[in-house]
Amino acid sequence: MSNDITAAQVEKELRKLGKPAKAKVLSGFFKTGKGEYGEGDKFLGVTVPIQRNVAKKYSELDLNEIAKLIQNPVHECRLTGLEILVMQYEKAKKCGNITLQEKIIAFYLKNTKYINNWDLVDATAPYMLGDWLLNNDRDILYMFVKSKKLWERRISIISTYAFIRAGDFKDTIKISELLLKDSHDLMHKAVGWMLREVGKRDELVLMRFLNTHAHMMPRTALRYAIEKFPESRRKAYLNR
Repeated sequence: MSNDITAAQVEKELRKLGKPAKAKVLSGFFKTGKGEYGEGDKFLGVTVPIQRNVAKKYSELDLNEIAKLIQNPVHECRLTGLEILVMQYEKAKKCGNITLQEKIIAFYLKNTKYINNWDLVDATAPYMLGDWLLNNDRDILYMFVKSKKLWERRISIISTYAFIRAGDFKDTIKISELLLKDSHDLMHKAVGWMLREVGKRDELVLMRFLNTHAHMMPRTALRYAIEKFPESRRKAYLNR
């Protein structure tokens, strides 16, 4: 990590790359209007691939400077800061630096209030927190699943994607059960998505879950979960 580069430099570069027309589109896509889930979020109009290139350029950014990016009111600054954090976590893992991995995870958990849109969760939770929890206590996910904060609840289920890819489905199933009565559409989509990922790897596990819970699942969650099923089986579950 380097003390020579700053969050201000990263933000300046992102602002140069911003496109006002794109910013307007993104503001609508991420629901920034009054009463919407992304209310008040600010966009520069920088696409994700370009942000990733910026993140690679500044991948040695110090954690204190990453914090400034993550706490920035501009969405692209937060996402770029988080992309840098993922890169640093993956580098620490590759080097076998468990102390640094743990430090990065603690930093991530300290800043969840700024991980406040679905793309920020999805770009980070499985690749850092989920990965870390493959070999560590998973109680934090069960704390988040009870959170009043939408994004912490989303972290709880999306983090389990790391477990799913490792062939471990039990926490995805447990957390999905706990989220069945969640009222937010973004949570319905997240649960359905993770269940679908389970089904891709073990269809019987998904079907056991659906045979017990399909009748009480939010329609969106069910549709996402059964997306890869043959049409006749999809219709059977939808008609329950």
